[in-house]
Amino acid sequence: MISTARVPADKPVRIAFSLNDAPDDTPSEDAIPLVFPELEQQLQPLPPCHDSVESMQVFKQHCQIAEEYHEVKKEIALLEERKKELIAKLDQAEKEKLDAAQLVQEFEALTEENRTLKMAQSQCVEQLEKLRIQYQKRQGSS
Repeated sequence: MISTARVPADKPVRIAFSLNDAPDDTPSEDAIPLVFPELEQQLQPLPPCHDSVESMQVFKQHCQIAEEYHEVKKEIALLEERKKELIAKLDQAEKEKLDAAQLVQEFEALTEENRTLKMAQSQCVEQLEKLRIQYQKRQGSS
């Protein structure tokens, strides 16, 4: 008689079955192709009754569903990792965009300051030239 007791959650569950429809009279405990250690306890396939074709079919279906579930969970994990990477890239791009906007503003402010300073310099040069002319006229008249 085959027991259908649950395996402790901390132990990996290994399940073997034949792909042909005929029940295997001597199931080999060493032939263990499928492993579901990461599957939650209540989702793990229960060992089938090897004397029942229907039990074996249900067991096979459950194993296939468990494999699909495992693949979907892996794909979800990969997609979540990719999502994190894309969010990080987006954050970096937004930061660079803000930095660029800040640099543009700083450039515009410095350009305006430069224009103002050049205008002040040209006014100072004009004033200096006028003062020189006035000084030369005073020197020439005295």
